[in-house]
Amino acid sequence: MTQPDRIRGGALLAQALKEKGVNHVFTLAGGFCNPALEGFMESQMPVINCPHEQTAGHLADGHSRITRTPAVCLVGPEGFANAVPAMLEAGGERSPVIFITGSSTLKRQGAGGFKEIDDVAIAAPLVKYSVQVTDGERISEFVERAWHAATSGYPGPVHISLPVDIMFSSFADNAGRDERPWNRLARLPQRAWPEPQALAHIMEIIERAERPLIIGGHGVWWSRTEDLLESTGRTLRMPIFNVPYHSKLLGEECEAYMGLADFHQYHPSKPAIQEADVVIMIGGRLDNQMNFGNPPFFPKETTLICVNGSAEELGYNYAADELLLSDPGAFLQALSAIGKTWAPWFDLQKERRRVWVEEWEAHMEAESIEDSKSNRLMHPLQLGLDVQAEMGDEDWLVFDGGNTHFWNEIAVNMAGWRGKKLGGIMHPGNYSLLGVGVSFGVSAKATHPESQVVVISGDGAFMSGGLSIESAFQEGLPITVVIDNNGGLDCISQQQERLFENGQHFATDFRDIPFHTLFEGLGGHGELVTERAQLGPALRRAMASGKTACVNVKCRGVISPIVAATSDKRDKASIE
Repeated sequence: MTQPDRIRGGALLAQALKEKGVNHVFTLAGGFCNPALEGFMESQMPVINCPHEQTAGHLADGHSRITRTPAVCLVGPEGFANAVPAMLEAGGERSPVIFITGSSTLKRQGAGGFKEIDDVAIAAPLVKYSVQVTDGERISEFVERAWHAATSGYPGPVHISLPVDIMFSSFADNAGRDERPWNRLARLPQRAWPEPQALAHIMEIIERAERPLIIGGHGVWWSRTEDLLESTGRTLRMPIFNVPYHSKLLGEECEAYMGLADFHQYHPSKPAIQEADVVIMIGGRLDNQMNFGNPPFFPKETTLICVNGSAEELGYNYAADELLLSDPGAFLQALSAIGKTWAPWFDLQKERRRVWVEEWEAHMEAESIEDSKSNRLMHPLQLGLDVQAEMGDEDWLVFDGGNTHFWNEIAVNMAGWRGKKLGGIMHPGNYSLLGVGVSFGVSAKATHPESQVVVISGDGAFMSGGLSIESAFQEGLPITVVIDNNGGLDCISQQQERLFENGQHFATDFRDIPFHTLFEGLGGHGELVTERAQLGPALRRAMASGKTACVNVKCRGVISPIVAATSDKRDKASIE
């Protein structure tokens, strides 16, 4: 009888992940992970070596968000601590990243092994599933369990800790395959179909409505039903809003899309939501951004319906008037079949959006005239608008920062109203973690190599995660980074000036950093822009260079509407 080949535990891990269909691993190579890296090499799995473990986590997150399939972040024990912020960011957006730690020896656990930390306990609050492999024969089983947790119901990141003695030990190459499931390939995620009576009850409420609207959350994105959301809104003439911070479900040029469900970043959402008699939130949470479902965001008289694809997700929405456990696609199919439309209500929201855009355009025209007259630096909103004007329909825009993020949310809505199309938009998720922009830009370029990718980053955000630009150089993925350079953590400075008794800011300023020369030193293209007229030509040269490029734009600090609204009282203790 032929004996099975024997391979290391790390190779078993690589084999199980390859079988699941994982096609990218992101790492900062370390000794604890070498057997897994050997396994990935032998199975011809692409492995991206990153300059920092947090970068590896953000790249895996970006890849998972775009492809909507799990990617792997592989780190050592001390590197695990560096990857924790990426776990937080992935968890906020429910991105199914598989974080794997090569951890301290199992045999001497608790005795002070080399680099020993309780990685399972640290990860547990941040992920859906965190486990230590205690038997090499079960490696494939734990990969199966982690994959199921990451992709099922309400998706999210998971964590597997593989001790170094199991990582290096030898096992049969078919270890753990003598029991079910025999088939370890990736399965289609389970979807919840609505209970017929519960669905009929919800449909009756909607049919009786006079002013219904939809607020879409990231559950729609992960169920791959954004096209159905768009066609439902357009057919029923039902306005659609996006939960702030989460993935853009619809292009801003889409007729049914109005903007963010955020009273400050998109003012017309306030009368729409407060005048609606029925609000249908699909795949989102009644969290702080939605005022936990309470007035004054949602008036008491409004019927608030929450539709979610898993019981876990629905549990966050217990405060809703009506709950429905349903895959977003199944619900939208039923909703689209309603024989009714709400054209006057829909047209009112379109008109409000038109007025809002034209008011901002008039304001920016006046600002630009004054900039030129007074020799002022350009407005950050104008930066966002001018960058989009240079981008094509298939290009990807990433923005990252505090005020930089907020101003660009306004810019994409304005440009979209004028018909501007983009291939995709990415930005920080629910936790608003600075420093993800460059990593997400590299992920966008890796998955869409024919498209231009432009990252608009605040200077503070670039300082937080800009080292990840080395991955763009190393992997030959040229992106263009536009720095909104106002010389400090402007969003925080503005809060301090409204909060502090003396009206000043403190510990938020940077020196004049020549970001463009950093890119030149790394072998890329760099330009400094100090006037608006220089921006368009500089951006065109950067994108045409074929190199990873930086356009370092000196902008003035202008407080965004959301920062002004949350920090306009000196005695305000919270920005929530």
